Amino acid sequence: MEAKAIARYVRVSPRKARVVVDLIRGKSVPAAREILAFTNRGCAEIVEKTLNSAVANAENLHHVRPEQLVVKTTYVDEGPTLKRIRPRAKGSASPIRKRTSHITVIVATREEA
Repeated sequence: MEAKAIARYVRVSPRKARVVVDLIRGKSVPAAREILAFTNRGCAEIVEKTLNSAVANAENLHHVRPEQLVVKTTYVDEGPTLKRIRPRAKGSASPIRKRTSHITVIVATREEA
């Protein structure tokens, strides 16, 4: 039994989000929540919301308690890039790339993970 949650178009760089996501992969849900609560990174809150959504999906669809769940898979895909311009000297300009991410969290029961 698996449950999945995806946070799409999150305004955080995929490279920065992967650092946080790698911390919780393979952990139990209570341990993952504790790790995210004390992680001093901007996107830890977003990853925690996505994890809570996946747990809620498991509870509602499969009637499983959160203590029985494990973070089976987590990954971050690159979303579309917002392109902006920074004015520079002598009338020139340089690009600013504001990157976005798609954060996916899959939880499963301990037997399946």
